[in-house]
Amino acid sequence: MKRTSIIVPLSLALFSVLMSCEETEETPKPTPVVNVKAHAGTDQDVLPTQVATLDGSASTGNETKTFAWSIVSKPSNSKLTLAQPTAVKPTFTPDIVGYYEFELTVTQGSEKSQDRVRFKVEYKEPVTIDKPINEKTHLVDRFIDHMKPDYLVTKDISVNAELSVAPGVTMAFDRDKALSIEEKGLIDAVGLSENRIRFTGIQLQKGYWAGIKLYSPSAANKMAFVNIEYGAGKIAFTNTKAGLAMFGNKKAQISLTDCLFATNDGYGLYVQTGAVLKDFKRNSFERQSQAGILIDAINATFLDADSKFTGANERDLVEVSSSIIKEGTNVSWPAFKDQTKYRLLGNLEIETGWTLKPGITVEVERDVMISVNRNGYLSAQGTTDKKVVITGVRRNEVYWKGIIIYSVSNQNVIQNAEISGGGSVVIVSGRRANVVAYGKGAKLTIKNTRLTYSGGYGILYTSDADVNSDAATTNTFASNNAANVAKF
Repeated sequence: MKRTSIIVPLSLALFSVLMSCEETEETPKPTPVVNVKAHAGTDQDVLPTQVATLDGSASTGNETKTFAWSIVSKPSNSKLTLAQPTAVKPTFTPDIVGYYEFELTVTQGSEKSQDRVRFKVEYKEPVTIDKPINEKTHLVDRFIDHMKPDYLVTKDISVNAELSVAPGVTMAFDRDKALSIEEKGLIDAVGLSENRIRFTGIQLQKGYWAGIKLYSPSAANKMAFVNIEYGAGKIAFTNTKAGLAMFGNKKAQISLTDCLFATNDGYGLYVQTGAVLKDFKRNSFERQSQAGILIDAINATFLDADSKFTGANERDLVEVSSSIIKEGTNVSWPAFKDQTKYRLLGNLEIETGWTLKPGITVEVERDVMISVNRNGYLSAQGTTDKKVVITGVRRNEVYWKGIIIYSVSNQNVIQNAEISGGGSVVIVSGRRANVVAYGKGAKLTIKNTRLTYSGGYGILYTSDADVNSDAATTNTFASNNAANVAKF
């Protein structure tokens, strides 16, 4: 029997082989379909204290899915919590200005999906203040941008009740307008390091507004993380202008911590004799038209070493007005880390203890005298590397009147010090000197001190005074117009 041959085209055979191979490979499994997807809604702008709604209703999944809302971020001093974090549409009321971000987690079995939504919370317009504050008032932050004024003060405002100011508030004052905290009023302005309170001008010009006048004697007056800037445009008292002026005849008092006094057309702070700095820590003074601070001798004891008075002020000094340190109130002046000097503008009478800490420099104005009266004492004890310096405003010349000690206290000690420029005019009995111990029982121990540029004697004492016998040898002298040490 004759066989018949069947010829298969090569292309067809190859196709068959390929098809056979493909049929033997494992077919890939389809990608699983995710059945749940969170949708937290669209970002919103709302007003503070306005009820807002979170909305997760657009999330997908079956009926077994669950919802969990959480707060991702909120303003640092917000106390907001969510009352119904597992609801589809929980509500909340933002308590302060700022951004609030929430996260929605939708769970279905082993599947989870998350989404976030943000709420911008602020008011639309500033508030104008043009009337006295005669009842308890709380000023809240109105805008996220802290350079934007929350309150526009268009008239002089007297405060006759409690005025509290929230962190972040900016009060902007019209030309020459002032804020006066009266005897029955008080101010509680406590900001945060990242959310300061600002008292400023509507226009950012030095001296644009008048400043703050404090008459209130309340111990509750306080400012923390507050800027007082562009003020001191009008005289507060006796030809003195200041960003904040404290009136002594009303016994005004306040606590100041972490405050900035900047670009005021006068002093940053004026503390009149009789007023009280209840607390004073880490304050800064920059770009005043005069010195950073004008203070009386008693309140100078409350200044702290960490405050900064050297910030491009016209005079980077702590200026001290003519004062009497009365009996029963010992005073200690600190030295500052930024090496700020004190400048004594008028006569100083000591009727109790006056201590000058190591490293301190006291400059004395023309013809001014320091008197240590019978019941007072002067302790000016430096160290070998941190001298106590008392000198005239103009160094290396005769400039101020000198120190006279009537005190009978054994605590009158001057050691590791420099005293220069006294004796500009007669201090006692037709004589001039840097230091005088005068009268029966007056006591002074003075050692390791350099006395120079006196208009008369370096050290002068009466025969009935008690001065250490080695005063002439344990101290150094130069450029005095009379004897280094003399008794009369």
